[in-house]
This record gives sequence, C-alpha cells and structure tokens, in this order.
Amino acid sequence: MNDQNDDSQSYALMVLAGVVALVIAGVIALAVSTTMPTTMGSPAARPAAPAAAMASKADAGQADGRVYFDLGSAALPADAAAELDRVATAARAGTNATVLISGYHDATGDAAQNAELAKERAQAVRHALEANGVAPDRLVMAKPVVAEGGTDPREARRVELRLR
Repeated sequence: MNDQNDDSQSYALMVLAGVVALVIAGVIALAVSTTMPTTMGSPAARPAAPAAAMASKADAGQADGRVYFDLGSAALPADAAAELDRVATAARAGTNATVLISGYHDATGDAAQNAELAKERAQAVRHALEANGVAPDRLVMAKPVVAEGGTDPREARRVELRLR
C-alpha cells in the first residue's frame, strides 16, 4: 500500500513539474515575442519615423501627432492608438527627446470648463504615452490653448504632440 502512495505522489509531482515548465515556457515566449519585431505588419515591424525628422518638424511649428476627441469627452478615441504608438516609438528612440503635449479648446461657452476639458484630454494622452513606455520625465504638459478660427470644429477638440 505504501508503494502505491509513493507512485501517486511521484505522478502528482511529475504533473506539477510539467505544469510549472509549461508556465515558464509561456512566460519566456511572451517576453521574446514582445521584444522582437515580427514581419507580419505589426507596429513593431513598421519602421518608425526617425526622431531627428520629427524634431525638425517640431522646430518648424508642425505637430508630430494629433489626437481628436469627441465633443465634451476626455476619453481617448479608439483611432488614437496608432498615432500614439508612432509618437511613443519616436520618443523612445531619441536619447534626449521630450514630447510637448498641448490640449486645445474653443472660445465658446465657459472658458474655465473648456480649459479643464482640454487639460483632461492632454492628461489622457500623457497617460497613454506613459503606458506605451515613454518615461514621465520626457513628457511636458503645456497650458491649454484656445483654438483660433478654422473650418473644422475638430481642431478645437485636439491634443497636439511635438517631439523636441
């Protein structure tokens, strides 16, 4: 009877060791797949715009990225992920690159509420960039800006990103 218990315990230990080995192999595979680019068209496989080229655009007064928000909302829109990924990749590639984050709002309605909403939108973008691996000390928040004129009302609901 004692031999049967020893066999059961040995079998249970082998099963447990197998499960542990599978978990370790899965963690290693996940780590390797997230650090190595693939050729399947993933964002990691696409060449990023060189940080120097993005910085020269910023010097010329052009935005390196824009995220447009829904009316009255500070929630990141679903289509912002690709733009934020592109800017985050460029920011991580530059050794001393910083990203200036500017929230915009229009002049209609309550100015304080509009400025607060622009600030909340800029903070949502900041948090998304931090989650995408950009160090917090590389992210600089600008004071909310009133959008001037223009025919597209989305321009007053944007956050601009400039790589410097």
